[in-house]
Amino acid sequence: MKYVAMIYGNQAKWDSFPAEAWPEAIARQEAFNAKYRETGELLGAYGLADAANAQLIRRKDGVPAVTDGPYLETKEYLASFYLLDCETLERAQEIAADMPFADVDPVELWPVLHESVGDM
Repeated sequence: MKYVAMIYGNQAKWDSFPAEAWPEAIARQEAFNAKYRETGELLGAYGLADAANAQLIRRKDGVPAVTDGPYLETKEYLASFYLLDCETLERAQEIAADMPFADVDPVELWPVLHESVGDM
């Protein structure tokens, strides 16, 4: 079964993180990624740009209408997400709890309900 694990944040949170701590934090995250890629349980790990870079795309009169995003006014936004492929929900929970910052911030875990069967 596939799961999406998500971490939320905001620019103020990232700015408050000491600059000298970033290399260790990134190394811990990369070690986590490598560990679960090797088991085949981590299919992808993606960090997103700050919300100031988000855009909203709608269709108006048949053409794209682009505005600055994000859609919701919120203090936190999706910062990164991970696609997991695990035998059980319990295993997905174990992996989410093993994420480097799970002791500080929660990791949101969603089962993937549907996957397109087309070639990608």
